Amino acid sequence: MLVESPPVQPYLHDPELNPLLSAEARFDAAAQLLGLDDGMQKVLRSPSREVTVHIPVLLDDGRIEVFTGYRVQHSIARGPAKGGIRYAPDVSLDEVRALASWMTWKCAVTNIPFGGGKGGIICDPLILSPGELERMTRRYTSQIFEFIGPEVDVPAPDMNTNEQTMAWIMDTYSMRSGHTQTAVVTGKPIDLGGSRGRPEATGRGCMIVTEQALRRFGLDRSTASVVIQGFGNVGGMAANLMANAGFKIIALVEWDGAVHNDKGLDIKALAKHRKETGSILDFAGGENIDREEAFFMETDVLLPAAKENVITSHNASKIRAKILCEGANGPTTAAADSILRDKGIFVIPDILANAGGVTVSYFEWVQDRQGYFWNEQLVNERLQEIMIGSFNDVVAYAEKHKVDNRTAAYMLALDRVAFAIKLRGIYA
Repeated sequence: MLVESPPVQPYLHDPELNPLLSAEARFDAAAQLLGLDDGMQKVLRSPSREVTVHIPVLLDDGRIEVFTGYRVQHSIARGPAKGGIRYAPDVSLDEVRALASWMTWKCAVTNIPFGGGKGGIICDPLILSPGELERMTRRYTSQIFEFIGPEVDVPAPDMNTNEQTMAWIMDTYSMRSGHTQTAVVTGKPIDLGGSRGRPEATGRGCMIVTEQALRRFGLDRSTASVVIQGFGNVGGMAANLMANAGFKIIALVEWDGAVHNDKGLDIKALAKHRKETGSILDFAGGENIDREEAFFMETDVLLPAAKENVITSHNASKIRAKILCEGANGPTTAAADSILRDKGIFVIPDILANAGGVTVSYFEWVQDRQGYFWNEQLVNERLQEIMIGSFNDVVAYAEKHKVDNRTAAYMLALDRVAFAIKLRGIYA
């Protein structure tokens, strides 16, 4: 087996694609509008802790490979750090820093008592066996053991990690602790303290805020058109839930192409087709079209739910959606924000739109600590209450301060975290 070297980061050639620079640009704009003093800006901007570990793993063929892993805790002012762990060849410290800061603001926007954290390992999980992935995960957990915990930092799944990964982390942490600690991670299997409704939570949250936005435009979900990019955990769940609720999804965009049907795609049939063929293309219930053609078609709602940096200063002018619901983290660069604003597009920013996942992760953490678990109806009711309340908070803040929704979300989040820091004071 060959272990590939990490690819060159794309933002080394184009700084606009650096997620940390986008996060910092939005932070600076919000902090200036809030009138935060220099000292508070330094506190809010700086990560609380950054951990880099080098992880030796015994591969199946007997060789030893060393992987690099990160865990960044951006803020613990409002509670334990919270955020996912991703496995990918292009994981970088800058990316993890940016994602950790977004988690801080996401938790603050939804008023969840967590700070922000994020982790990752530079690897290609597609060429690692299940045994190699388990050994890598357990060694990584052991090396960050003292920096995580139910009251310290609570990881969760992210790109290329799942409930099995969380089970390995929970077990490793528990073995080191000497007793079972289910609340150390969220996104676990139901049988190990996971929450009902968690797999659907991010997609469900996107659906909830999209419907709130449609109402502001006087549009009905049964007639409004929706284009979704991504058919994975977030995009696939959002598509399935929205289709079941009566939304008309006219196009779905994946890495290898797109399918389109003006009357609405049958999402269940499309999912079955993808499972059988490995692709969404050549689906009998739609026509194959170019990915860019689908992404930039005229629609009421565009929901990018795949990866970062898909909307940039180079293509933002081509967006023809009334509403942009950011299901992915960082799908829009900071340089594209003003273009979308000038076009009058109603943006539901990522730190609000995809907060359903961390909201139900919070519910899971609460249930683990209580030792009492809720039914799915209660989970979904409480998720809806928080998502609608957070949507209304952001829109009201935008209207009050005469700014766009993204700036309002950042201002609201910074305001809440800064307020908590001022109440706590600076420990000397």
